[in-house]
Amino acid sequence: MNLEELHNVDKSVSAVPVFKTKNGTTVSIKIKAGEQLKEHITKVPALLLCLNGKAVFENEQGLKEHLSGGDYLELEPMVKHWINAIDESNFLLIKS
Repeated sequence: MNLEELHNVDKSVSAVPVFKTKNGTTVSIKIKAGEQLKEHITKVPALLLCLNGKAVFENEQGLKEHLSGGDYLELEPMVKHWINAIDESNFLLIKS
């Protein structure tokens, strides 16, 4: 299996669950260049891992991080955040 094959090529942002347990889930996220994963929150702690591409993660607390392949962030629950893709970017979001 390949993560790339999971995503709809017509969507500017695609999020597809790839692994679920009773304790959490892992989601594959693809964002096309110049597009945005709109503002949202997570209710539980999460880890965002950038697999490839270049993007900017921002949150309502003023955090602004440039991400590229191999970079990761811990996401705090109940904090609004969003991602702007500079290049086409792929992520894994791991929620516990």
